[in-house]
Amino acid sequence: MNNRRIAIITARGGSKRIPGKNIRPFCGKPILLYSVETACMCGLFDEVMVSTDSEEIAGIARAGGAIVPFLRSSQTSGDYASTADVLLEVLNEYEKRGQHFDTICCIYPTAPFVTPQKLENAVKLLEAEEADCVVPIVRYSFPPQRAFVLRDGFTVMRYPEHAKSRSQDLEPYFHDCGQFYCLRTASFLEQKKVFMDRMLSVEMPEMEVQDIDNETDWELAELKYKLMEKTNGQNHN
Repeated sequence: MNNRRIAIITARGGSKRIPGKNIRPFCGKPILLYSVETACMCGLFDEVMVSTDSEEIAGIARAGGAIVPFLRSSQTSGDYASTADVLLEVLNEYEKRGQHFDTICCIYPTAPFVTPQKLENAVKLLEAEEADCVVPIVRYSFPPQRAFVLRDGFTVMRYPEHAKSRSQDLEPYFHDCGQFYCLRTASFLEQKKVFMDRMLSVEMPEMEVQDIDNETDWELAELKYKLMEKTNGQNHN
């Protein structure tokens, strides 16, 4: 029996740093639609839904092919609600309707770099390896072991033991891309967190990762997206 899978796109209405961030035009269309259309296009999911507290966002999501079977509660719409809180609420609402899913793919609404192939790779890895979750990660561009810190008015090496280490000899460090997470539902309901015990990862190229927290970030993301599209187009020729 095939696993039942749901894509949950988390898109609340409030955004302090970039007003209307989740539906602001990005390279010609609301940024939310990149996540919605990618999830619908990849053919992996039995359900593609958007969790939102905004009727405006819900309308755009439905026009893009997603469903919005219920609006998010006030408890999960505030600044301090975690992604796990939102996912738990969604699963609980579906359980009330008698619907269960084996695999969750949480996709952020400001993730235009996510492609059907990236989602497929992550879902396949999750289900093949019986992991709790699969997280996209990106390598730090400069080794954190060579970091400086400010102490008593002076700049010093945080890890002086690596003062003479060659960059290529240092263990690579990675961080979360902030794009999507693939989760085994049973594990998530037990652990109630996104980064779970048996976590696997897929590495993303730095040019396809960008936090979007201010106007400069937004412009950089658009530049990177256009470059990704150009590169992918050349690869398919």
